[in-house]
This record gives sequence, structure tokens and C-alpha cells, in this order.
Amino acid sequence: MCVSLNSRTFVPVMNKSILRLAIPNIISNITVPLLGMVDMFIVGHLDSEDYIGAIAMATMIFNFIYWSFSFLRMGTSGFTAQSYGADDHQEQTNILLRSLAVAMTAGILIISLQYFISYLGFSLLNGEPAVKQYAQDYFYIYIWAAPAILGLYAFNGWYVGMQNAKIPMVVAIGVNVVNIALSFTFVYGLGMKIEGVALASVCAQYTGFLSFVLLWNIKYGRLKQYIRFSVLKNFSSYIPFFKVNSDIFIRTMALVAVTTFFMSASAKAGKDTLAANALLMQLFILFSYMMDGFAYAAEALTGKFIGAGNRLQLKFLVKRLFIWGIILALLFTLVYVLFLDQILGILTDKQNIIEFSKQFHFWVYLIPIASFSAFLWDGVFVGATASHQMRNSMLVAVAAFFILYFAFSGILANNILWIAFIVYLALRGIVQSFMAPAVLNHSR
Repeated sequence: MCVSLNSRTFVPVMNKSILRLAIPNIISNITVPLLGMVDMFIVGHLDSEDYIGAIAMATMIFNFIYWSFSFLRMGTSGFTAQSYGADDHQEQTNILLRSLAVAMTAGILIISLQYFISYLGFSLLNGEPAVKQYAQDYFYIYIWAAPAILGLYAFNGWYVGMQNAKIPMVVAIGVNVVNIALSFTFVYGLGMKIEGVALASVCAQYTGFLSFVLLWNIKYGRLKQYIRFSVLKNFSSYIPFFKVNSDIFIRTMALVAVTTFFMSASAKAGKDTLAANALLMQLFILFSYMMDGFAYAAEALTGKFIGAGNRLQLKFLVKRLFIWGIILALLFTLVYVLFLDQILGILTDKQNIIEFSKQFHFWVYLIPIASFSAFLWDGVFVGATASHQMRNSMLVAVAAFFILYFAFSGILANNILWIAFIVYLALRGIVQSFMAPAVLNHSR
């Protein structure tokens, strides 16, 4: 069969495979930043702008905690996808058991250490006393969601690896509907303010975790025959899992260092800068969750093709992914250029913060083009369990971020923070592009 015929045959089939996974994941992911926007809307219309900064400050700490365990989703996804491609039911079941065991253990440990985490986190963050107090009120409630959140990571990664994006979509929609409904009820119905937002989130996360358990029994009950709890005692079986996940952990810590420093530096610059940057960062989060839908599709399909030993479709997959990525990046850039003021007006009624943020709008326009390739390569590298390369690309980008910031922060103030962030996003994708040929040709 000639190459051109293969290409014409593969295009509609590959696009269908990508969209079958990407669209449900986009719907799932888009509910997360939308929920963040709803939370920002709720606190942004309370009696003080300090609540906006408090949400941003508490989110920094939770990002550090939970992103530290993002390997539970990413590592689980890659290994599960490869076992799916190899049609290994026993390993599919073992991976889920190991991931959930790690998630529950870590969640209980986080709750046990909550006072230490709070003391350390709020000691390191700059912020005015009122903002810190509101942030702590939020923290001590939301921390109780830890086991459910980490369990959701494990389940999400496993379902994506099993090429099933519909169940995570249904659960994500349910979680966010519950969260939004309870947030409005607790805040406006019961007058709980920021504590109501936190409590609603806790209830929603446990609702999601229990939903995943129920749906697994319905959809994958046939795998119960492969459940062997003895595998949890076989510590040697964790070695590949933790070997890959240690690289993902380091990579994630580097990512968290950038995002945490970004908001910490914003807080140090004053509450107006903190509030403006927190609002503008919602636009990055919105785009990132959109692109993550395609990254998840990349994880699932890359792992599947590697597990099945199909290199031809793997390379064709990458080409189609980048076509979709370019289209989305251009679309989001256009939307941000035309409608950024209107989007910010939805998030808050504090006109002084919206006006203050205008001097930084240009950097938001650059986010989609600068970042789309990093998201797609992350998906491919996760599916290929090429964690070492993904880690190294992140370290290079993070080093560039801090070098730029500290070299020019005395001159360009908040603008250099955004410049360094844009360079960091772009450099991740550039470095991974150079690494990709070796990953695609030699993984597994």
C-alpha cells in the first residue's frame, strides 16, 4: 500500500480517534476552570476584594500539595494505556489497585499533616493579614477533600488509559454541578462566605470519587476476577511505577515552583497586582484545560500504539495532534484579543482591578501560541512513559523563567513576571520538540 493511500485512510480514522477522546476530556476539563471562575465570581461579588486574593493564596498551597501527586494520574494513564494496547487485563487491574492504594495513603497523610502544611505554606507566602486569614479559613475546610481528590486522580488516569473518556466526563460534570449548586447555597443561602465555597468543594469531591467507584463496578465489573490484593504487598511491582513517577514528581515540583512563585511575587507587589494577576491567570487555566483534552487523547493513543507496537500510527497521531493544536491556539488568541475585557467583567465587578490589569493584557494574548505545543508533547511523553525527557525539558524551562525574572525584575516589575512565564511556556514545547524523535522511535 502506498504512503499517500495510507495517509488518506488514516486522516479521518485518526481524527475520529483523537476527537473521541479529546472532546469528552475537554468537556471534563473545561468544567474545572469554569468552576474556578464561578468561585471567583462568588467571592468577587462579596463585600471585599480580599476574598479574591485569599482564594488565589489558598489555591497556591493546594496546587503545591495536589500537583505533587499529579503522577497518580499521569503515570497511571501511561501504564494503563500500554497494558490496554497489549490486552493485559491482569496488569490493567493491578495498576488501578496500586494507584488507589497510593492515593488513599497519601490523602490520609495530608490530612494528618494539615497544621504543619498550613504553618509552612502561609509562612512562605506574602500577603496582608486579612487576606491570609480568609485563605486559612478556606484551607482548613478544603484540606479534608484530600483522599477524594487523589482518588479522582488515580481513577481519571486509569479511565483515560483504558480509552474511556466518557465516564470521567460524566463524573466531572456531576462534581462541578454539585460544587456550583452547593457554593451558591452555602454562600448566598446560608451566608457562609469563603467557608461555604470550601465546604461545597469538599462535598463535591467525595461525590465524584464515589461515582467513579460505582461506575467502575457497572462498566468494568468483569475485571473483579483479576483483583489480587496481594499485589499491593509486592513492593518490587511498584518499582516501574515509582521510577516513572519520580521523574513526573520532579517535573511537577518544577511546574509548581513556577506557578507558586508567580502568585507569591504577585502578592509581594501588592493586593491590586495579586488580584489582577489572579484574574488574568484564569485565562491561562481556561486554555490549559482545553489543551489538556487533546493531551489526554495523546496519552491514551500514544500508550495504546506503543503497547501494540504500531509505530506508523504513533507518528501519524503526532502530526494530527499538532494540526488540532495550532487551530485551537489561533482560535483562543482571537477570542482573547477581541473579548478579554468582557471576560474579566464576568469574573469580577471590581472595575479598578480590571482597569489595572489592562497594562498586562498583551501577555495573555501570547499564552495560546506560546504554550500549545508543550501540552501536546506532555501527552505524547506521558503515553510513552518518557518521564525522564519530560522532566529535563521542564527543568530547562524553569531555569529560564527564574533567570529572566531575577535578571530584570528591578527594571520591568510585573511585566517581567509575565515575560518570564511566556518564555517558560514556549521553551517547554521547543525542548520537547528536539527530544521527540528519540522518544517516538525508542520508547518501550
